[in-house]
Amino acid sequence: MLKLTYTENSFSLDYLNVPLENWVNTRASLALSTGTHIYLEPSTAAFLLPIESLAVLEKLAEENLIEFCLCDSSWLEVTLQGIWITSTPKSETGVFITALSSSAELLFQQLSQSLQLCHA
Repeated sequence: MLKLTYTENSFSLDYLNVPLENWVNTRASLALSTGTHIYLEPSTAAFLLPIESLAVLEKLAEENLIEFCLCDSSWLEVTLQGIWITSTPKSETGVFITALSSSAELLFQQLSQSLQLCHA
């Protein structure tokens, strides 16, 4: 699964070798045991990648794993379907998780390590 963390000042993408359901259950159990609020909702998340990654992303879009659109001559916006998790409703900070094919998740991990990612 992929975990995208949105904070006030940054964005990170991490590959986790854990089933999405297990991770969500652990996160919910932690919130319950610590008495903190947790809000989960189906959502989308977007981030920007340099245009150089277009060729590898086209195949994922053809397989309906992602959506993307060109922003300008340098950037493209990638959109994923998944679950938004935060401690307060309407928060702009939180964690977004999604499950794609293993090859797609590893590709995004490699891209995040080698290219500049920006949140959209």
